Order: sequence, then C-alpha cells, then structure tokens
Amino acid sequence: MSVIEAHGIRFAYESDRTILDGVDLSLEAGEFVALVGPNGSGKSTLLHVLLGLLEPDAGSVRLFDEAPDALTRRWRIGFVPQRLVLARDLPASVEEVVATGRAARTGWWRRMRPDDAVAVRDAIAAVGLSDRVSDRVGVLSGGQQQRVLIAKALAAEPELLILDEPIAGVDAESQRAFRDVLVAAIRDRGASVLLVSHELGAVADDLDRIIVLKRRIVFDGPPADLAQRGVSLGVHAEDLPLWLEGLR
Repeated sequence: MSVIEAHGIRFAYESDRTILDGVDLSLEAGEFVALVGPNGSGKSTLLHVLLGLLEPDAGSVRLFDEAPDALTRRWRIGFVPQRLVLARDLPASVEEVVATGRAARTGWWRRMRPDDAVAVRDAIAAVGLSDRVSDRVGVLSGGQQQRVLIAKALAAEPELLILDEPIAGVDAESQRAFRDVLVAAIRDRGASVLLVSHELGAVADDLDRIIVLKRRIVFDGPPADLAQRGVSLGVHAEDLPLWLEGLR
C-alpha cells in the first residue's frame, strides 16, 4: 500500500524561479527512504507540498489515498521540521512537550488516559531521555532538544514519519539514538519514514531507497546502486552537494 503518491509536482515561488519541475515520488508502507540533494534543490519545499502546507502549481499528492488537506486522521503523519532551538526560558518539561504530540491523536479536549501516558513515556524512552523526563526543555543541549521533537512526533504512534534535517549538527550520541529510533519505528510499529538529511552515515545500512532531488528526481533506487557510482554515504554535510552536483 502506498502512503505517499505524488505525480507531476511543479512549484515556483516566482514565475521565473521554478523550485520543483515534474516531480514523481512514492513511498510504500514500511519503507525507509532518504531524500537528498544540494542546498536549494527543493527538498523542504517538496515536503511542504506533500504535507499540504504549500499548493503545487501543477500535479497531485495523495497521502493514504486522500488529498493532504482532506486527511481525516492527521495523527497518521508525524512531522519533524528543520532543527528548532527551543527558548531557554520555556517552562515546559520534556514530558509536557512530548504529550502535546499525543494530543494530536487523542484530541486536545480529552484528558490523558493511562494508555496515553504510556505512549508518551515510551516515546521519551525511545529517544533515550527517560532520565530527563521532568527537566525543562530549555536547559537541554541542541541534540537533546531535537530528540524531544522526534519523541513528540512518535507519541502519536504515526504510520508515516517525515523528518527534515533532524540531525544536522547534533552530536554522535544523538545520531546513534536517532538511528535506533527510526529503525525501531519501522521494525516494531510498521511505520514508513521519509528522511531529508545530509548526514546519512548513521542510517546508510538501513535505507531501502535514496531519492536524489535537483528540481526533479535524478536518482531513485537502493543505496547499493549509488555505491556502484563511487558515492559514499558516510560523507559530511559540506561534502554531499559536491557529488550530487555531478549526478545527472
């Protein structure tokens, strides 16, 4: 079953500035797919189109066989945007922030039930922050804050996780925890994952496909096919656009 089907997506911020040009993309249930490309290649714009946050100039998108703006159970999608820095004076605890993710599934008007509390605690444990559950998020490191946002998305037990540069600049410990979380989400929950990242070293062995975007899709296939072209997925963020520029 397809969880994402996008066909002929075209998007331009201005008439002479085309960002996406005829993009076709699909994601099947249980797949772990990375979306990569040089800076300015349209990755974040494509995610926003897929999520219904931007209206394409042409083309169509279906999420779980529904139009994005008509999706009846929004909790089925967990979205982690590009890295946010939470204010140091934010009074909310780790548990309170993650619980807001659970409310996306249960409804803001309903009191937390025991099974909701378990889902919140499980999500926090999955990102390795059980010992910080009562801490204010503002005192956490950048990598730990990012793990909180991932746990917030996981708390709703989504069927599709979409993550936009979730580990850019975070420490090695956070990258390892991030990889374990995604693999567990796929293996234990049957979720699908669409990951935008320049840092693929932590997840390279777990990916089903890599999609390379440069306004249009220039590659869509297993990591081994890229390896045959001499591409190493263990490169750093500043190196990745160099080999992508030569990919046609």
